[in-house]
Amino acid sequence: MMTPPITAARLAKETGVSRRSLYRDIEALRSAGARIEGERGYGYTLREDNALRPQAFTRGELEAIALGLAEVRSMGDPYLAKEAASVLAKVIATLPDNLDQQLLHAISHVYRPDARLAPAPASELVREACWHENALHIAYADHTSAFSERKIYPLALMYTERTQTLLAWCCLRKEFRMFRLDRMSQVTWLEESFRPRRATLLRDYMNILESQAAGRIRPG
Repeated sequence: MMTPPITAARLAKETGVSRRSLYRDIEALRSAGARIEGERGYGYTLREDNALRPQAFTRGELEAIALGLAEVRSMGDPYLAKEAASVLAKVIATLPDNLDQQLLHAISHVYRPDARLAPAPASELVREACWHENALHIAYADHTSAFSERKIYPLALMYTERTQTLLAWCCLRKEFRMFRLDRMSQVTWLEESFRPRRATLLRDYMNILESQAAGRIRPG
C-alpha cells in the first residue's frame, strides 16, 4: 500500500522551518538527484533513487539525530537553529517511510523554556572570519573589566552552558586565547588572511587544552 504524500504544512510543522525554507530544501534535493514527487498544495513523496538512497539508520541513531538537532535548536543561536531545522528536513526526506515516523516522533526530547545563551551581535561576523580564515580586530573587556584592543586569528566557536567563546590566536600576546563574544564591544574585519594556518593552529590549541585537562585529572 502506497504511503500518501506528506504535505508541506506537516513537514514545516514537524521540522520547525518555514514553508519557504522547506520548498527551497526540496528543490535543492531534487537538484542533487532525489526523486521527490509532488507539488505545492498536494504533498511530497520521496521515491528510491540511486543518486540519493534512503538512509539506513538504526532506531538509536535516529534518536541521537533528533536529540542532537533539538539541542542545537534550543541553544539560542538563531543561525544554527535555522540550519538544524534544515538538516532535519533533509534527513527526513531521505528516510524510508517507516523510519521517517520514528525520527519525527522520537521518544527523547529537549525541553528548554529559555535559551541557553543570548546570541552575541558579533557571532555572524566571527563565524564568517573562522570559515574564511580572516583576521579580526577586537575591543575586549576581560573578567576584571580591563579593556584592550588586539588583532586575532579566529579559529573556532565553542559553546558552553551560558556563553559563546571564540578560540583564537592572539597576535598581541603571541599565544592562544579564549574570548567570550559577549565581552567584545567591537569587532572589525581586517584585510588579512591567515590561510591556510587555521587547521594547524586549531589542532595545536586543542592538543594544549586536552593536555591541560588531562593534567587536572589525578589517579585516585
